[in-house]
Amino acid sequence: MELPRHWPLPDATDLLGDVLAAYDEPTRRYHDRRHLTEVLDRIEELREEGERFDALTVVLAAFFHDSVYDGERDAEERSAAWAEDALGAHLDADTVAEVARLVRLTETHDPEPDDHGGRVLSDADLAILAAPAERYAEYVATVREEYQHLSDEEFRVGRAQVLERLLEKESLFSTPFARISWEAAARANISAEMETLTTYLSPDR
Repeated sequence: MELPRHWPLPDATDLLGDVLAAYDEPTRRYHDRRHLTEVLDRIEELREEGERFDALTVVLAAFFHDSVYDGERDAEERSAAWAEDALGAHLDADTVAEVARLVRLTETHDPEPDDHGGRVLSDADLAILAAPAERYAEYVATVREEYQHLSDEEFRVGRAQVLERLLEKESLFSTPFARISWEAAARANISAEMETLTTYLSPDR
């Protein structure tokens, strides 16, 4: 995994080390370096497919978007706050503010139509939903491991709610390429997982 090659601040290698160390925390099963690598690869793929966006802010937001992850609801906010604190010594205030905004956007994955950077980052973060079946199954299993404090029933109920909200969206993805290339596979994966969850949650099981 060549994560350092993506890092856009050559004079801030110590910060890169701190961020990567956060992704190496032993409690992480899905939101780890592999996830970060996949997000960065999808950002690069979207750029190659013609998406136009500010690469500096989007790539930095990708590095920071799960820099704090402990299963609590305000993890994105704390990740954004870390970005604000850490990047101020390296970038102007407007750029730092944009990075933090993009990090916060990954809580909802609901960018505005003219938010080019937000659309790319959101789609890259959700691209795992369109992964091949084996990778998708691994993703689901590792997400479950990150919620070991929940019972199986509690996790299934919460997971089903998340998936239902995704399926209710008119489109999971925002960029044209992602909608064409990833949407159908993502909905198939989510629907299959929902069927499994519904079987377990059914009172007739």
